[in-house]
Amino acid sequence: MHKNACRRRSVLLWGALSATVALVGCTDKKVTSFHGLNITGSTYGQDFHLMDPEGRERTLADFRGQAVMIFFGFTQCPDVCPTPLSRAIEVKQLLGQDADRLQVIFVTINPERDTPQVLKEYTAAFDPSFLGLYGNLERTAATAKDFQVFYKKVPTGSSYTMDHSALTYIYDPAGKLRLAMRHQQTAQEFSEDIRQLLHPA
Repeated sequence: MHKNACRRRSVLLWGALSATVALVGCTDKKVTSFHGLNITGSTYGQDFHLMDPEGRERTLADFRGQAVMIFFGFTQCPDVCPTPLSRAIEVKQLLGQDADRLQVIFVTINPERDTPQVLKEYTAAFDPSFLGLYGNLERTAATAKDFQVFYKKVPTGSSYTMDHSALTYIYDPAGKLRLAMRHQQTAQEFSEDIRQLLHPA
């Protein structure tokens, strides 16, 4: 149920984003073809103020000069959340010499369980360069709202899991939000879109 719920939320959000793409595209003089949804000019997800596992506040400005891939999830997610992180490993491999120009960020929607140490170990298990970020409950909710990310607790007996949307956002090296990528898209599609952002024509 959780896996299907996440996919439904992703489809709904994807549809809402698609409905606005024509308006966004009106401001672009040059049309670039992407596999993901081109959301250049969108007014949400402009920045974040979250903590890294070392206790430092991080913002988009820290990654200027790099493309940034950001995904919201939680470390105990059984199948949806590991997918974008595993795919990001392959994306970096496909980027070759440009791999160091991509920063992968995982933002937890469950800071009650995802402590700094848990986040650090989780992202490092995929790639040491991947960065986990967190906020308190209020900051997490505000950041998710700003990024149009849905999430909620789902009771499971005496415990709970998290339902959430599963889009990945990508920023260009200037810190501008450019793309929304679907959960089902391939590493090849991701890498081709990111390469265009790193090497604009």
